[in-house]
Amino acid sequence: MKRQAGFTLVEVLVALAIVAIALAAGLQSTTALTRNAERQSSVLLAHMCAENELVKVRLTRQMPDIGESKVDCDQAGRTLPVTITVSPTPNPSFRRVDAQVFDDGSPVLRLSTVVGRY
Repeated sequence: MKRQAGFTLVEVLVALAIVAIALAAGLQSTTALTRNAERQSSVLLAHMCAENELVKVRLTRQMPDIGESKVDCDQAGRTLPVTITVSPTPNPSFRRVDAQVFDDGSPVLRLSTVVGRY
């Protein structure tokens, strides 16, 4: 009787399980990289929006009024809401200005600065 060369069913199933685990790990890492790239893009756009609003406050060369205001920022075809909060500081010659950017209702970035009298 001649023995045939080849793989048994158990060997094929073990090899298939190993390949499936490796592919699942690769899929998870690809998903993580994609989410990270999207997050980086959102943070970059949010940083540009927040920085623009803080520069606007500095360029007015006036002491900003205490309170909160909301504006929309258009960047790269997306509209990101920005909340500008002006609060007092212990020194009345300065005010703290926070610009917080949101994307789909969740905060993405917050930048702060201090503005003084000119």
